[in-house]
Amino acid sequence: MANHKATKKDVRQAEKRRDRNRYYGKTTRNAIRELKTLTEEKAYTEGLPDVVSMIDKLAKRGIIHKNKASNLKSKLSKKTAAPATA
Repeated sequence: MANHKATKKDVRQAEKRRDRNRYYGKTTRNAIRELKTLTEEKAYTEGLPDVVSMIDKLAKRGIIHKNKASNLKSKLSKKTAAPATA
């Protein structure tokens, strides 16, 4: 670790950001997992916008890549669209 005052502060800030990002990421992953376990279509479609919003926020903050966010949203929305096309 460096001895400069500004570098020590940067290390502290990075640690806070890392903890915050891990929290947001884990919370979103849990929300996705809970959404996937829902069996009722109505409950799934009601919960989907909240989870999509969480995923968008992760991408906006740079916690996950925008393409990963897009892939996650696509996979989740396919489950909603599948019964309508069948």
